[in-house]
Amino acid sequence: MRSPLSQSSTNRFSLPHWDGWTVSTLLIAFLLSLPLWVVLSSTFVDARSIWQHLATTVLGTYVGNSLGLMLGVGMGTAFIGVGTAWLVTLCYFPGRRLFESALLLPLAAPAYILAYTYTELLEYYGPIQTQLRQWFGWETVQDYWFPNVRSLPGAIVMLTLVLYPYVYLLARSAFLTQSSSLLEASRNLGCNPWRSFRMVALPLARPAIVAGLSLALMETLNDFGTVEFFSVPTFTTGIYRTWFNMGERLAASQLAALLLLFIFGLIALERLSRQQQRYFQNARQGRTVPRYVLSRWHSLLAIVACVLPILLGFLVPAGVLVQLMGFGNSAAGADSRADADFPSAAGSSEAIVQNTSNSFWEFARHSLLLSLLTAAIAVLLAIILAYGQRLRPANRWATQVATLGYAVPGAVIAVGILVPLGQFDNTVDAWSRSTFGVSTGLLLSGTIAALVFAYLVRFLAVGFGAVESSLERVKPSLDDAARCLGCGTVSTLKKIHLPLVRGGLLTGLILVFVDVMKELPATLIVRPFNFDTLAIRVYNLASDERLAEAAAPALAIVVVGLLPVVLLSWQMVQGDQH
Repeated sequence: MRSPLSQSSTNRFSLPHWDGWTVSTLLIAFLLSLPLWVVLSSTFVDARSIWQHLATTVLGTYVGNSLGLMLGVGMGTAFIGVGTAWLVTLCYFPGRRLFESALLLPLAAPAYILAYTYTELLEYYGPIQTQLRQWFGWETVQDYWFPNVRSLPGAIVMLTLVLYPYVYLLARSAFLTQSSSLLEASRNLGCNPWRSFRMVALPLARPAIVAGLSLALMETLNDFGTVEFFSVPTFTTGIYRTWFNMGERLAASQLAALLLLFIFGLIALERLSRQQQRYFQNARQGRTVPRYVLSRWHSLLAIVACVLPILLGFLVPAGVLVQLMGFGNSAAGADSRADADFPSAAGSSEAIVQNTSNSFWEFARHSLLLSLLTAAIAVLLAIILAYGQRLRPANRWATQVATLGYAVPGAVIAVGILVPLGQFDNTVDAWSRSTFGVSTGLLLSGTIAALVFAYLVRFLAVGFGAVESSLERVKPSLDDAARCLGCGTVSTLKKIHLPLVRGGLLTGLILVFVDVMKELPATLIVRPFNFDTLAIRVYNLASDERLAEAAAPALAIVVVGLLPVVLLSWQMVQGDQH
């Protein structure tokens, strides 16, 4: 006798079975997709005067800069990600094993932190230009030319350095699972390493590379801190300025809708590019991929190609942050010594240092609270969605809708949340005033609940992916055995599945936790009044050109960001061993 799970697995397109799991899945999908529908619905509201003003002034700049960012970052991440993945996977050179994991390090640092550190390093009063002026006797900027880091090309470089690991990870996985017989056949036909890469390995890895590029470009459109700091107007900065500076919520919603159409167009283009194309290969046969032994000079070039992204994307920014933090501590010590000579100022200086320390820990507590709360709820919702999909495969479309928010920029999600919450608060307040003569104020807008909801819409897909992949490895026969012993679905989940997928739950928890710690656009727009996080603290201090004070919270974000990097590196090593 076949179990309900086995029966449902034979028909993925059957009508939904209305049990508690299906209802819960549909309810979660509806709530988490609501902000997207709110944003899209704003396109049907007439706001010609506002839209005409934006179209004639800044809309062209937003579109041009956003497209320029996508083009530049796409080319940069493809070049670095695919090139380094091919080198560490299919070539032998000294340090290859170390570079396999080290190339993931730039994932730990958000792009806006790189923007702050490289501005400190490369600006006119930075150490590099100062040293150049001392060496060559230059006095003013008219005496020499130096690239301006605060520009569109500068933003492209910053985003490329932190986003290429998306392409690297998927390209490396694709190269690693390619059939060795195809690569050996290309060698037997006289192909050199470059020709074999171009004619065989690259076409076979194309689907994975395109998927990695899509992720990198979505993150590019989501970026706010880098482009805002570099004064590069894009859709995300336009949404923020239109909402807060101009007070035009409808116009901000319509800009968000246009950006959302950009995202959907990007997804559709990625799907269309793979239409009618199929890639088949036996990944297990000949698991050991033949590697090219590079000569001395080629090995040196390979080492340089792998070291540069790690150096520029992680080591240099981390070193600058450590130096800035040490400079800040030295400055505080100098103030203390000066206060010893002038006792009247000692109390105020100590108070400033104490307040700075207290503020840092307060922001750290806020970030920790939001990250832990969101991660815990995200994993819980991911369990409900993944298990509901396992029981009823017809629910798969609902889980796809629920996890759609990961492809949507945080600024768009923030607008989609604040608009309905504001309308709800205003309606309740008007009713309370007319009925009881009492103002209720803001009940949901500008609360921690609204911010956590925004995080869930944005990052649930991360936790769901980890939980789903772990749950799929549990054999359906265990479900059948549990039901034969009289266990219901909840009891089976609690006693059988959860102990077996603990690793996936922990992975999902860590990934969501770190993503929330680094998130800036949604936090900046939705956060409660006077409730700043480490990311907001870094953004505010950097905007005020107080980079030395921003070093400690920025370094804390980078250190926390190392958690998924370590996890991914460990998984890569385990995968290679098996």
